[in-house]
Amino acid sequence: MDGVSAPPPLYNHCPTTATSFTLISFLFCFLSPRVSLLIVVVFLCCFSSPCRLTPMAQQDAQNGSSENAAAPPAVSFVAVKPQLFVEAPKANDAVLFYKAAFGAEEVGRTLNPKRKADLELPLILSAELKIAGSSILVADLVDDSASPTKAGGNGVVLFLETEDVERAIAKAVSAGAVVESEVVEGEGAFGGGRVGKVKDPYGFVWAISSPGKKGADVEA
Repeated sequence: MDGVSAPPPLYNHCPTTATSFTLISFLFCFLSPRVSLLIVVVFLCCFSSPCRLTPMAQQDAQNGSSENAAAPPAVSFVAVKPQLFVEAPKANDAVLFYKAAFGAEEVGRTLNPKRKADLELPLILSAELKIAGSSILVADLVDDSASPTKAGGNGVVLFLETEDVERAIAKAVSAGAVVESEVVEGEGAFGGGRVGKVKDPYGFVWAISSPGKKGADVEA
């Protein structure tokens, strides 16, 4: 069509097999076999190199490689720990029971900063126990709407530990989870780390947290 230039070719011109066969046939018909063989060898040496991408195609390929290299790394987790909620203030009794019944070892405890009176024993925000090489968390169930059982959950929260809390939460939300609580730090998180909660489409709550400090506030 007039006024429209054809797009540049993706590959430089390469001799086809049919063209090569026609030339060889012509040489052997009109020249001596020795001269024809010499010309064929020269032809193969000069024109048999593989096809090469044009500069534009090479640039496109480099851009594609750069985009792939810029992809963010996957979120990695270091541990998953189920948390059992017990009617307050019986979490300490539950810890003692798991020690006596299953030989549990308490490796860390974080006390809940919220309590009704100074004379009351502090509630347990989370106590970490080791049983048969695996970890579980035990906590007092406080009487507020943020508790998993009050919000329609099942009294179990699954803790996932990672160094990249925000990105892990964002990935879970993009997959269909709903944010249950914003990321908190310090007293509101087990071990003084950072934690935020999401609920999956099936009603289970996942607490995504940074690895907590080991052996904190162990009393029982």
